Amino acid sequence: MERALAGELNHHLKAEVPVSADETEGKARNNRNGYSAKTVQSEHGSLELAISRDCQSTFEPVLVPKHQRRLRGLDEKIVTLYARGLSTRDIALQLEELYGAQVTASLISEVTDTVNEDVKAWQNRPLDELYPIVYLDALYVNIKVAGRVSKRAVYGVLGINRDGTKDVLGLWIGEAEAEGAKFWLKVLTDLKNRGLKDILIACCDGLKGFPQAIEAVYPQTQVQLCIVHLIRNCLRYVPWKDSKAVAADLKPIYQAATIEDVETALEAFADKWDETYPAISQIWLRDWENIIPIFDYPMDIRRVIYTTSAIESVNRSLRKVIKTKAVFPDEESVFKLMYLALNNISTRWTRPIKNWKAATSHFAILFPERFKL
Repeated sequence: MERALAGELNHHLKAEVPVSADETEGKARNNRNGYSAKTVQSEHGSLELAISRDCQSTFEPVLVPKHQRRLRGLDEKIVTLYARGLSTRDIALQLEELYGAQVTASLISEVTDTVNEDVKAWQNRPLDELYPIVYLDALYVNIKVAGRVSKRAVYGVLGINRDGTKDVLGLWIGEAEAEGAKFWLKVLTDLKNRGLKDILIACCDGLKGFPQAIEAVYPQTQVQLCIVHLIRNCLRYVPWKDSKAVAADLKPIYQAATIEDVETALEAFADKWDETYPAISQIWLRDWENIIPIFDYPMDIRRVIYTTSAIESVNRSLRKVIKTKAVFPDEESVFKLMYLALNNISTRWTRPIKNWKAATSHFAILFPERFKL
């Protein structure tokens, strides 16, 4: 490293050599002026460097810039550890144990803050005009707001692009302590402003008012409620002794081949269980319009849209990272950590989702003007 710095100084001194006598007149020639000691933290521990210097102090090293006390490789390791959910103090202990590098928790915060501009660019990046399938969900974090801890919903949108690859379209933090359709309307409007013109199918859990929010921004989009969430909601009304029997009798409903078969299966279920658990059939009837779209599709598409497990899987991975943060100091720190975590998660998304080729063929037939192969 010292040899490289000496080479930088040689290049700098050669660049300053006058090319004519006129330039030399009244100007002292710059020369070497020994070394100055400097300690920097690196991935190999603390390094005591002798930094080459010049007489006129015009030399600006590139490898180890002035005032810099750590090398770039160390910064990358700090960001990587932070993205995996380690606290700043844990990272400091880890670096000291592995490399003998003395790094303070406040310095680690400064290093990770350098990604804030990347987060803003990612949040505002242009989107594709069409995402055939979009999953919407929220998870909750504790954030300090106006001096008190508040539980806030972090809204996430996972899109499946035309190639069948997953893409997290953005993250938004709600203004209230509960997930709400009003804020989802703001999220959808933001997506449209960033270039997302059309969504074929939007998959979500049973959020009240969400279909109206979708219809306001994307009127042609079909809303499909998560069947898995629906079944879970039904079983909340059932004691353990009857849960297996009720779950078995629900199967003919959501596994039916046609809408007519669904209606017949629901009637049979109601005849058998309404006297004991009347709320279950009412759950299906209340959300009927947003349950039945799935039965217009072949099994290849049904397998993709019957559950929101795709985005729930992303949220599970995020929870593993944020579980070490009991309370976030501000919204910026939430975005920073989740953005870094998503970068790690998305490295696994190298292939299209299962059954995607078969699904695209059906999309081309069902939506000939909106989805073209």
